[in-house]
Amino acid sequence: MLINETKERTWHGPVKLADSFFKRFRGLMLVRHVNHALVFILPAETKANASIHMFFMLSDIDVIWLDSTRRVVDFKTARKWRLYAPRKPAKYIIEGPVGIIKALDVEEGDLISWSPSEEKERAVPVKVSLPDGFSFDKGTNGMAFTESVGEVKAENP
Repeated sequence: MLINETKERTWHGPVKLADSFFKRFRGLMLVRHVNHALVFILPAETKANASIHMFFMLSDIDVIWLDSTRRVVDFKTARKWRLYAPRKPAKYIIEGPVGIIKALDVEEGDLISWSPSEEKERAVPVKVSLPDGFSFDKGTNGMAFTESVGEVKAENP
């Protein structure tokens, strides 16, 4: 969720962070339907670091540049295959679907905050060794694994 604290306006869409080199490098390139906002956390507050390109973008996006205090220093709808730089140095960049600027009623000087959406990590199978004497065999250690509730009822008359 993105929040314009100055005007008490909120955009309730998903928000992701681009807080590493690779996430910033990838950005929203080659994303067919941008349905989330991406907050870039830049290593330094400069105009050069905050410059963006729209090469390999499949759609236009709204872009909001913020300084280190999270105040808006520039904003615009960025068109495909163009370069953009903010008018003033920026520490954060918010990129998202066209309409975010209007939804938040963004103006220069507004204070913007965000709450990243919860991202679920992919499950990775891990082999775990069991302590000696522990078994998943039926009837040992007071544990039993069943395939269905019917199997449990059949075993316990």
